[in-house]
Amino acid sequence: MKINQILFFTIATLLAFNQSSAQSEALTSSPYSLYGLGVINQTSIGKFNSLGYSGIGIKSPYELNNLNPANYALIPQNSFLYDIGVTGEFNSYSNTSSSEEKSNVNFSNLAFGFRIMENLGAGITMTPYSDVGYSLLGVSSNIEGSTDSFESNVTGLGGLNDIKLNVGYALMPKLRLGLSASFLFGNIEETESFIYSSSTFESVEQTNYSGARLGFGLQYDVNDKITIGSTVQLPTSLNGNLKRSVDKTISGIAISVEDESSGNVSDFKLPLELGFGLSIKPIEELTFSADYKKNFWTDTNQSENIGSYEDQDIYAFGLEFIQDPTSYKYSQRLAYRLGYNYDNGYLAIGDKKVEGYNFTAGIGIPTSRGTHSMINLSYSYGSKGLLQNVLVKENFHLVTLNLSLEDIWFVKKKVY
Repeated sequence: MKINQILFFTIATLLAFNQSSAQSEALTSSPYSLYGLGVINQTSIGKFNSLGYSGIGIKSPYELNNLNPANYALIPQNSFLYDIGVTGEFNSYSNTSSSEEKSNVNFSNLAFGFRIMENLGAGITMTPYSDVGYSLLGVSSNIEGSTDSFESNVTGLGGLNDIKLNVGYALMPKLRLGLSASFLFGNIEETESFIYSSSTFESVEQTNYSGARLGFGLQYDVNDKITIGSTVQLPTSLNGNLKRSVDKTISGIAISVEDESSGNVSDFKLPLELGFGLSIKPIEELTFSADYKKNFWTDTNQSENIGSYEDQDIYAFGLEFIQDPTSYKYSQRLAYRLGYNYDNGYLAIGDKKVEGYNFTAGIGIPTSRGTHSMINLSYSYGSKGLLQNVLVKENFHLVTLNLSLEDIWFVKKKVY
């Protein structure tokens, strides 16, 4: 087995183990993860993280493109592509009266793809769909039937995972069609605890969600320099199930008030999502990409206690420069990337949508001249929210490391 394969399967095992225990610690610290399924993940795979998360219309035969399943039709014969990613994030939060800083390390993605037969390619990706990690300290509540009050601490952690099968088929040399099938699953655990007089109380609620979703993609080469693409994610409902336990301690004696009782919660609806993308190569060394996505959250008719879901618009732009990917000079094979992403938000709190933006930059470092393997390093600076009323301003620095590797399989050795 080649070194690349050994590296892939070793890291894949570690990431799978880490993901199976991910609910034990928060993978985000955003206060906006309090709502719905948490903070929905925007990060992609490989180089697309540094292109403003654009790529629906990018034609990339040697790189996995999770943004459009149609691109899997381009995977070359005998090539086995895989991508492994991790992220590190530093956040600072502020409101009208205080500020706070936090950091965390997160699993980004695990993906592979290969050619099945002529014009047909496929792959599987595993990514976090959403992350939850919030803390509310000193929440004041009144005791029913009394003028007394108490303060409680509330924490939440967990999130959902997305395992996706992508299949791409080249209907003709310039036209590619794609199909994606996702299975989403995970849980969100909320713990509330407080002390009143000589008694302590702790309530734990774990909500499990699961469901499937279908999507479609298309890519068309207008000419050698222009490619357009589109994607559709069909609406779906995630089934919810609730488990609750309540414990209290009186004068040092523990009493179970409610033990693992089960109940149903409302299904969480994911909206219809449409995406359109374009890539242009004005010169051979330069690629420009632009995406637009529309997510129809209003049609889900969902709301939060202090907010509602509204239609979401996302604009993404990217620029990549490679002087000569086949050059013998190492410096000429390096890839330089820039990007910008603007999201007008899907959650409205107090008639103010939680919008955000980020700037991205990155570099692609080739591992050798004989393959298309690259180490992709991406950096993103962004902001979300507003300093107004109950809203929180969130600024973040995000670093993503992706090992985007290629192996050549099933090639017979020639003996002369």
